Parts: sequence; C-alpha cells; structure tokens
Amino acid sequence: MFESLSERLESAFKQIRGQGRVTDLNVANTIKDIRKALIDADVNYKIAKEFTDNIREKAMGQKVLTAISPGQLMVKIVQDELAALMGGNESELDLSGNPTVILIAGLQGSGKTTFSGKLANYLKTRKGKSPMLVAADIYRPAAIDQLKILGEQISVDVFSDPDNKDAVDIARKAIAAAKARNKNVVIIDTAGRLAVDEVMMTEVANIKAAINPREILFVVDSMTGQDAVNTAKAFHDRLDFSGVVLTKLDGDTRGGAALSIRYTVNAPIKFVSSGEKMDTLDVFYPDRMAQRILGMGDITTLVERAQEQFDEEQARKLEKKIRKNQFDFQDFLDQLQQIKKMGNLKDLMSMIPGIGNAMKNVDISDDAFKGVEAIIRSMTPLERANPDILDPSRKKRIAGGCGKDIAEVNQFMKQFEQMRDMMKVMQKMPAGMRMGPGRR
Repeated sequence: MFESLSERLESAFKQIRGQGRVTDLNVANTIKDIRKALIDADVNYKIAKEFTDNIREKAMGQKVLTAISPGQLMVKIVQDELAALMGGNESELDLSGNPTVILIAGLQGSGKTTFSGKLANYLKTRKGKSPMLVAADIYRPAAIDQLKILGEQISVDVFSDPDNKDAVDIARKAIAAAKARNKNVVIIDTAGRLAVDEVMMTEVANIKAAINPREILFVVDSMTGQDAVNTAKAFHDRLDFSGVVLTKLDGDTRGGAALSIRYTVNAPIKFVSSGEKMDTLDVFYPDRMAQRILGMGDITTLVERAQEQFDEEQARKLEKKIRKNQFDFQDFLDQLQQIKKMGNLKDLMSMIPGIGNAMKNVDISDDAFKGVEAIIRSMTPLERANPDILDPSRKKRIAGGCGKDIAEVNQFMKQFEQMRDMMKVMQKMPAGMRMGPGRR
C-alpha cells in the first residue's frame, strides 16, 4: 500500500532538499507537488487543499536550525500532518460490558466476515478474551458457512440460526447464548449489499437499537478509494459507528481511503487488515503509518510482531546453543516458522527504515523459504541435530528426498555454515555491541 504516494512525496521533497533556507518559492513548489500527489492517491481535493495549507503555514513559520536542512524540516512537518489527518493517536477498542457486544457493518465484498474472524482471533490470542462469532447475515447462506469455517480455524464458537429470517432476533439470541456459555465478547457479522440501500441500512440500524453494542465497526475495502469514503459517510449518518477497519491493504490501492475517512466521518481507524490469514490484523497507528508513507519504515511494529512470536525462554535457550556453537538445522527451521508467522515478507521488509524504497520493485514471495524447509525436512532427526555428520552420501539422499539438485543442497549447507560462523563472531563481541536473542 501507498507505494505510488510514497514515490510522489519523495519526488516532491526533492524540490526543497539541498536548499539553504526555507523560502516562499521552494515551499510553494513543494506544496504544489504534495497536493497533486494526494489527489492522485484519490484524496478528496478539499482535504488535500486544507492539508497542504496547514503545511505551508507551519513551514513558513519555522526557522531552520543549523542541525537540520529545509528538506528535513518539511518531511517532519508532513509526517506530523499526515499522522494528524489519520487521527493522531491509536484508538483502542472499548471492551467493557459483559459480554462486550461488537457490531460489524459494511458492504458485501468488503471483507466483513473475514475481519470478524480475525478480530475474534486477535481478542482471543492477544487480549485473553473468550469471544463468540455471530452469523447474522440472513440473505447469504455462504456467509454463515464461511464464518463457521473461520471459527473452526481459530477454535472460536459460532452462533447461527439458519432458518431464522429476523436478524434482530438472531442477535438477541446470540447474546443470551454468549452469557450462558460464559463468553465475554460477542462479534456480530451483519449482512451487506453490493451498494448502500435502505433495506440494509434499516436492518443494521434496528440491530443497533435492539442490542446497544459497545462498538460498531465499519469495514471498508481500501482498494475502492474515494468511493469508500462516500460509503463510510452514508453508514456513519445512520449508525454513528465508533471505528473504521481498512481491509485489503496488500492490494493495489492508492491510499486515499486511509487518508480521507478519518477527516470525513470523524471516526477513528481502529484496525488495518491484509491477506486471508487469521493473524494478519494490526491496530492502526497513525504516526507509524505516516512514517511508512514517507519511506521511514516502521521498526516499532516490526519489533512488536517479533515479540509476539518469540518466546523469552526459547530465546534464552537458543542464545546458549549459539554461544556453544550448537545451533543446528532444527533450530534454524524453528526460527523460519516464527518469522513466517510475523506476516508477509515484503511487508516486513518495508518496516525496516531505508529498505522499503529499495525493495519496492523486488518480488518477495511468501514461498521463499520453501526450498530450504524441504531440504531440512528431508533430513533425519539425527542429521538435523548434528550438521557436522552430513557426508556426501547423506547429502545425496537428502537431495533425492526433497527433489533438489545436490548442488542446491551443498549451497544451502555452505550458507548455513557461514551463518554459524557469523553467530560465533557476534557472540564474542561485547554485549553492548550486539543484539542477541531475547535482548530488547
């Protein structure tokens, strides 16, 4: 997401980089390019104009310190304004109430049902909650089936009443069932349409009136651009929803929705979602998103994802093995699995400052580790634990088992040994000069 906008903004900043001071002319030229970049990203013209007017006012009111350049000053001002435009600070879910009732609304195809499953998984694994999903789409049996499949994947109960054609009654019964089952969060997936219509709006408004949800989350497909903003306004006028969820951020989107919705409906973006996996849901942090748009990466989110996946005790054991030069193929395979759980590889690379722009035209497949995994999985447990015993005959058998050439197996073995040598060198470095497993 935002690749095109990031490139255009980077180009805009070139106008002022290298300048000795801030002037009316270099600010005006930069502002013009920033505004055009926003409009091309499908941001409403009125929002783009107000945004750039704020930047101009702040830029011309600043004195450039000797420690920074006009270009750095402009980037900092744009970063702050982008974060403010998208809400300033993150907005947490209100999880009060027993049970907490969360109503999910949006158009058909926006990713409502998938998000409902992701939210249940998020609340279960990260917040320690006991959620229940509710299939309240009375028009599409497929939506009910999809929610049941998602519920099975994440081991979360799903309440459905397929023969009941009263969505309000389903919601009421679901809340009663949640109380009986000691579930402390109820997530209600409502019906959607291909476009905003009165029947859908009336139905979801009636559900809201009947159950008084703690949170109403509007799910919007970020790929629809300005149309997403218009749809959000129509829903907000009827539901006064408490938060927005942007889905499909891994798609070909220009980013206009993320930059415009908060301004238009004055409701915070609470979550962003990409892909179909149940663990690809992130809290929306406006300041971090602003950094990513400006090519600064997002090291905070990267560290948080790593901390969620890596166990402290396992990290200490791994560090001890590395110190004794006992790091083996099974350890390596385990680390690969942890990295894969952190999310899309290209997305992870984009969070590293300075790497995002360099990798924008590089296709990084999530299957990049498959060849290495196949080689290791073709080894016996003894071989995985003892890399030094791999002689030519064992390597030949491993190559045959994973369908690789012996040259590929040898290349991997060589790379693995180089990695182990590097680990040994790092362990000999002073503690303050390295970042070992488990260190923060």
